[in-house]
Amino acid sequence: MVVELKKTVVLVGMMGAGKTAVGRALAARLGVPFLDSDAEIVKAANMSIAEIFERDGEPFFREKESQIIERLLENERCILSTGGGAYLAERNRQMVSQMGVAVWLDADIDLLWNRVRHKDTRPLLQTSNPRRTLEEIFEKRVPLYSLADLPVKTQAEYSIEQTADRVVEVLKTRPDVLEES
Repeated sequence: MVVELKKTVVLVGMMGAGKTAVGRALAARLGVPFLDSDAEIVKAANMSIAEIFERDGEPFFREKESQIIERLLENERCILSTGGGAYLAERNRQMVSQMGVAVWLDADIDLLWNRVRHKDTRPLLQTSNPRRTLEEIFEKRVPLYSLADLPVKTQAEYSIEQTADRVVEVLKTRPDVLEES
């Protein structure tokens, strides 16, 4: 069985949901490129996201993020992992729905916390109570993530490959995105 990706799959969701890891596995499974909008921003700016936030602020970062996402959507079909805040912007949601398909990796707060609590690469969690900050971000963002075309629930007991399998199964429900032949 051969599958053909007809639209870019844009992975959205909270930090720690698995967008990069699952995205890489998904791209390998489908034989398409994997791109990460955060990595592309870092490459273009020649500095880390934390440094961009510190030097230029979040609004500047979000503008660059939108420009990068637009450029990546206009190029070849791929799996595109986005930063946790990318899908919050109406402009980005419209671009994704016009040129690709949004897949929400829906992880619960405990799973997210277990994945991000030991990392210092999350500028939004550099607070006195990072768990509470994560919960506040989660509460604000979930209603917007729920606007994604295809939700996929992630579970702590699923491997990266199992989660990628679930995404493929969901994508198969959309022949305009993934077609089997």
